[in-house]
Amino acid sequence: MTALASWCYRHRLVTVVLWLAVLVGLGAASGAAGTHYNDSLSMPSTESSKAMDLLKANVPASSGDTETVVWHTSSGKVTDASAQQRLTTTLQEIATSPGVASVTSPFSTAGAAQISDDGTTAYAKVVFDEQAQDIPTAQVQHVIDLATNTGTNGLDVQIGGTAVSDTQRNVGGASEIVGVLAALVVMLLVFRSLWAAALPVVTAVAGVVAGLVGTGLLSNGLSISSTAPTLGVLIGLGVGIDYALFVVNRHRKGLMAGLSTGDSITKALNTSGRAVLFAALTVIVALLGMLILGISFLNGMAVSASLTVAMTVAAALTLLPALLGFLGLRVLSRGQRKALAARGAARVGEAAESGVWGRWAAKVQARPTGKAVLAVLVMATIALPVFSLRLGTSDAGNDPTTTTTRQAYDLLADGFGPGFNGPLTLVAQAPSAQDKAALTTLVTQLKTADGVAQVTTPPAKPGQSVVAVTVVPTTSPQSKQTSDLITRLRDDVIPQAEQGTTLKVYVGGSTATSADFASVLISKLPLFIVIIVGLGGLLMMIAFRSILVPVIGVAMNLLTMGVAFGAIVAVFQWGWGSEALGVGAAGPVEAFAPVIIIAILFGLSMDYQVFLISRMHEEWTQTRDNARAVRVGHGETGQVITAAAVIMGSVFAAFVFGGQRFIAEFGLGLAVAVLLDVLMLRMILVPALMHRFGKANWWLPGWLDRWLPHLSVEGAPDPAPEADPRPLQGAARG
Repeated sequence: MTALASWCYRHRLVTVVLWLAVLVGLGAASGAAGTHYNDSLSMPSTESSKAMDLLKANVPASSGDTETVVWHTSSGKVTDASAQQRLTTTLQEIATSPGVASVTSPFSTAGAAQISDDGTTAYAKVVFDEQAQDIPTAQVQHVIDLATNTGTNGLDVQIGGTAVSDTQRNVGGASEIVGVLAALVVMLLVFRSLWAAALPVVTAVAGVVAGLVGTGLLSNGLSISSTAPTLGVLIGLGVGIDYALFVVNRHRKGLMAGLSTGDSITKALNTSGRAVLFAALTVIVALLGMLILGISFLNGMAVSASLTVAMTVAAALTLLPALLGFLGLRVLSRGQRKALAARGAARVGEAAESGVWGRWAAKVQARPTGKAVLAVLVMATIALPVFSLRLGTSDAGNDPTTTTTRQAYDLLADGFGPGFNGPLTLVAQAPSAQDKAALTTLVTQLKTADGVAQVTTPPAKPGQSVVAVTVVPTTSPQSKQTSDLITRLRDDVIPQAEQGTTLKVYVGGSTATSADFASVLISKLPLFIVIIVGLGGLLMMIAFRSILVPVIGVAMNLLTMGVAFGAIVAVFQWGWGSEALGVGAAGPVEAFAPVIIIAILFGLSMDYQVFLISRMHEEWTQTRDNARAVRVGHGETGQVITAAAVIMGSVFAAFVFGGQRFIAEFGLGLAVAVLLDVLMLRMILVPALMHRFGKANWWLPGWLDRWLPHLSVEGAPDPAPEADPRPLQGAARG
C-alpha cells in the first residue's frame, strides 16, 4: 500500500486525469453498446418454467405477458351502449398496437365471463408478443395511454400487469441526492471542514458512476436485473463514503501528529487503507457468495454490486490520495490548523483517552456485563418479528394507492374476487384421445375443487396436443392459501388425473413462477449462510490470528441480521406504517430479499468489526495489554465508526422513499441494522465481551497459526513522531 499511496500522491494530477479518462471511456463504451437488462425469474428446473417453455413452443400467442384493462361504472352497467361502444373502440385500438398479440374483450363470446355478476365491472385481457422484460417500454406506455385516457367521470378505467408495473415504476434519483446530502451534513459535523467532508462524497460518486456504467456494459453479456443498478447505488454510496471517511480521518490524525502531507497520506493508506481493502474484500466475498445459488437473477445482482464496491474501494485507494495531496492542510478545520501552528503535533491517542468516546470506552471497561445484557435485550426485542417471516412475492395489491396497477388490482378484486389478479396457467400435454379425456375430467374436478373460483379452457384447434387451462384461485396471488393450492394441485390433484395415461400437466403462470422462485431460494439459503459465514470467519481469523474474534464477529453479524428482518417484517409484512412510507399495503417479504440482505449485511457488519478490531489488534501487538488494547481501540475508533454508521444509515434510509417496494425493504432493513449494529454491538457488546475474555481474545493454536497465511490489516506500527519545533512548516512539507 505504501508504494501505491506514494505514487498516487506524487502523480496526483496524472491519477485524477486517469480517473476522468476511465469514466469518460466507460461512458462512451456504454453509449455505443447500450444496455440489455433482464428481469426474468424463470429457473429451468422448475415446473413453472417447463410450462412456459411448452407455451412458447406450441401456443406462442398465449406465452407473452398478459396485462388486464379493468373498468368500473358508478352508474348503470358496463354493457350499456355508451360504455360498451367507448370501450370497444379502445380495445380495437389496443389490439392493433405494436407488440400486442391478442385482446380478449368481455363483449366477445370468448370473454363472456369477464363481466362481473352485478354488471358494473369488466376486464379485457391484453397479451403481448413477448414476456414483460423483453417488451419495449414505448409499446407498453402506448397501451397504458390508450386505456387510461378512456375513462370519464362515470367510468373508471385502469390497467394492471407485470409490464405495466415495470413501466410505471419510479426509478428515483432523489433518493441518491438525499442520501448524499445527509452524509455531507454528518461529515461536516465530524470534520468541521468542507473540503474534508466533500472528499469522501466525490470519491464515492466517482466509484459508483464507474460501477453503474460498468454494470450497463455487463448487461449485454450477463443476465442482470434492471433493479441491479439501484441496488449498486445503494451499496456503493454507503460503503464508498465510509471507506473514504476512514482514510481521511486517519490522514487528519497524521497531520495533527506532525507528519508531512505525503507521509501522512502514505501512513493513512498503509493503515486504514489496508483495513478498507480488507473490509471491501469481505463485502465482495459475501456478495459473490450468491453465485453458489445458481440463479441468474441473483448472479447479475451479485456481479453488479461487487463491481460497484470494487470501484468505490479503488477510488478510495487511488483517487482519494491524489485529491488529499492537492488539498494539503486544508483537509483540517481552521481550528485544527491554528492549534497545530500554536502548540505543535498532538500526541497520538490523546483524544481517544480524554474525548467523549474515550470516556465511554472506560465506562464499558468498568462495567461490561450490565451494558452487554442491555445491548442484547435491545437487539433481541427488535429481532423478535423475524420468527413470523413469510417469504413470497408482493403483487400490485402492495403498490401505492395512487398507481394505476393498484387501482386495477382493487377493481378486479372487488368485482370478481382477489384470485383474478393472479390466475394459474395449467399447461397440459395431451397427445392421445385418452389423454384429452383425462384432461376433460381434470377440468371438471377443478371447477368444484377447494380454493378454485373459476376454470376456463379455450377451444382446442384440430390436432392441437398442448392446451392451456386457466385456473382462478379464490385468494390473492400473495396469500398462503394460493401457495397451498399450487402445492395441492401438483402433489395430489394432477398426479391422480395423470395416472394410467401419458397426460402431463404443469402448473405455471406468474403466481406459480413466484412460488417456485421462493421455494428454490429457501431450499438453498442454509448452504448460502454457512458458506459466507465460514469464509468471513476464516478471513477474520487470518487477519487477527484469533479464534474468539471471528466467533464474536459472526455472532454479532447474526444478531444484526435478525434485527434487519425484524424491522422488515414489522413494516412490510405486518404493515406498521407501510402505507405512510408510500410502499403499499402489508404483504409477504420478497423471496430474494433474505439472500441479498444477508450478503450485504454480513459484509458491512464485518467492515465495522474489521475497523474496530484492527485498531485493538494494533495496540495489542505493541503492548500485550488486552484491557488497554480494547479500551484504546474502542475510544479511538468510536467517533469515526459511529459517524460512518450514521452516514450509511442515512444513505440506506433515503431509499425507503424511492417508490420501489423491494428497494425500500433493503433500505429500511439495512439502515436499522447498520445503526444498531454499531451503537449496540460494536460500541457496547463487542468491547464488553472482549474485556471479559481477556487475553483469550488473541489466542490461536500454534499449529493453526503456522498453517494460516499471514496478513497485516493495519500494517507495521510506526512510533509516534517527535513534535516539530516548527510545527506548521514541518506539517506542511510535501
